[in-house]
Amino acid sequence: MKVTFFINYLNHHQVYVADELYKLLGDDFKFVATYPRNDHELKGGEDYSSRKYCLLPCEREEDLVYSHQLNLESEICVYGAGNLDWEKERTKTDKLSFEISERWFKRGWINLLSPRLIKWWWLYQTQLKNKPFYKLCASGYTARDCKVLFTFRERCYKWGYFPNNRISNKNHQQKNGKIEMIWCARFISWKHPMSPIQLAIRLKNEGCDFRIRMLGDGPMLGMIQRMVKEHGLDNYVSLLGKVPNNIVNQIMSESDIFLFTSDRNEGWGAVLNEAMSNGCCVVGNNQIGSIPYLIEDEVNGLIYDGKDSESLYYKVKYLIDHPARIWAMGQNAIETIANTWNPSVAAKNLLALATHLNQGKTGSPIGEGPCSVS
Repeated sequence: MKVTFFINYLNHHQVYVADELYKLLGDDFKFVATYPRNDHELKGGEDYSSRKYCLLPCEREEDLVYSHQLNLESEICVYGAGNLDWEKERTKTDKLSFEISERWFKRGWINLLSPRLIKWWWLYQTQLKNKPFYKLCASGYTARDCKVLFTFRERCYKWGYFPNNRISNKNHQQKNGKIEMIWCARFISWKHPMSPIQLAIRLKNEGCDFRIRMLGDGPMLGMIQRMVKEHGLDNYVSLLGKVPNNIVNQIMSESDIFLFTSDRNEGWGAVLNEAMSNGCCVVGNNQIGSIPYLIEDEVNGLIYDGKDSESLYYKVKYLIDHPARIWAMGQNAIETIANTWNPSVAAKNLLALATHLNQGKTGSPIGEGPCSVS
């Protein structure tokens, strides 16, 4: 089975699934990095384009020619966002294809005016609709958006981003002391860095024993620093700035609760995978793309209502009052990543789904996790 990915960049969101597919398929797997290499798009990770399976058609003419050949000959092709020309070329065949994307309506109905969305929708309706194209949904809300747009109906499957999550062997003890929380993101409006501060003010006033470590930087950091001073939170909130990923993982492994406060602009949020693999009990906004797939409320984390200003507080206060639940949900979070939402499982499930669809079957042979029905 020859499988080729056509995705903008080979960054740390994609490389570990690609590595697993290469282990399974050898030279029958290729990754075509369709855009020129760009340090910004590496998202703080390494440049993985030296992988044996990676082609760089923007830099090497021979790779460009070979990529077009693969696009027409591969039994399975998988396309990332922004690769419509490659998809259009693929419609010359009747071979199985998948398209990966996050949700379309991050900003609501105003996204209907997006030229990019309009171009994609027209391509789907005129060329992809009657071809064996399927959607890999990198958000719990992608399938719903596709339904609204009359696209990929009953052709949507769960997908996501799969960082290299090192599974923690953390074994929580019954918590009787300080509750350790972590928040890790850029200090920008839609990540809502004020939410942990507002939470801290309320918990401090109620006499709770806790600490919130906030990791990252950004334009709102100065304002957050002032709020910490103004409200006397120095002993409760630590602003650690931008730290290396190994330190992030170390702090996660030392923490009890991970606060995930982004809104619907968070298409996926790979930091959730990392927090769960480190055994954190996640309290996450229901608007985040990865939350509906990875978190089962009150089983391996807690989901709060992002439209309810009180909801985050009540979820965290419940954990402070019931510390044994922190341990139980943190352990379940580790198992979710170790057993279901990881690169190895995703690669195997993709090949199983492809075989299933190529046999003319509908639905999915996968019951839960990557490539199950969305």
